[in-house]
Amino acid sequence: MPNWVVPLSLCGVFALLVLIQVIVKAPKPVQRAAGGVLTGLCALAAVNLTGFFTGVSLPLSPLTIGVSGAAGIPGVTMLLLLNLIIK
Repeated sequence: MPNWVVPLSLCGVFALLVLIQVIVKAPKPVQRAAGGVLTGLCALAAVNLTGFFTGVSLPLSPLTIGVSGAAGIPGVTMLLLLNLIIK
């Protein structure tokens, strides 16, 4: 895979998130999209940091990082439920 595919994909997903915020007429759509991405990644980090105490953790892979970044906290919750069901 060429080196430019991953950054271009990330920019495309972020542009899609901004477009969704524009469609729902959110004030400051870029900030809201960036906030959703950051909260999802922070939720993934929190799950993995507390995994030592709770016994629940998610593997860090491009899939889990992508889902948590694109879907936010609901995405991390979905990953945790799928981890519970599949294991």
